[in-house]
Amino acid sequence: DLQLGGSAERLTPESFRNYRRLGKLAVAYAIPDEDNRAALRAPYVMIGSDAILEPGYNNHPRASGTFSRTIATYHRDQGTISLMEAIAKMTILPARRLERACEAMKRKGRISVGADADVVIFDAARIRDRATVEHPETPSAGIQYVLVGGEIVLDERRLHKSIRNGRALRGAMRPGS
Repeated sequence: DLQLGGSAERLTPESFRNYRRLGKLAVAYAIPDEDNRAALRAPYVMIGSDAILEPGYNNHPRASGTFSRTIATYHRDQGTISLMEAIAKMTILPARRLERACEAMKRKGRISVGADADVVIFDAARIRDRATVEHPETPSAGIQYVLVGGEIVLDERRLHKSIRNGRALRGAMRPGS
């Protein structure tokens, strides 16, 4: 059960082979929602996304909706996890997991003196993902501000593409990390 990202096209074995040769992304409808809920209940499960939203390419809705979907669907709508659990799974838990491999992660996932000031301000009653397989670029609702390195990159009016405060973080996994 596959669909070409950024389109309404369901794939056949033949179209899958063709798009695979072209390096296109297919979205799989493979994980039952109960499996997602069971995973989220586990205290060691964290939320992240490897998706990159590239204009003009076929994309996956997780690029725009992973984090807002976690809060809207699994906290607010279904009550699978608390708001604090959802936020921890998206912030402090991944940061702590990576600290030994990358010193800079000690400044991520927390609001404190010396932290990197990467902050998302959202309305917990309104936040929701709006990205779909057909339109993966659709931004989430209910997010008022995003700060990266202490500068506003998204406000209620628009995305400020000229502000590029993000930095690549590099580390090395060591045995026991």
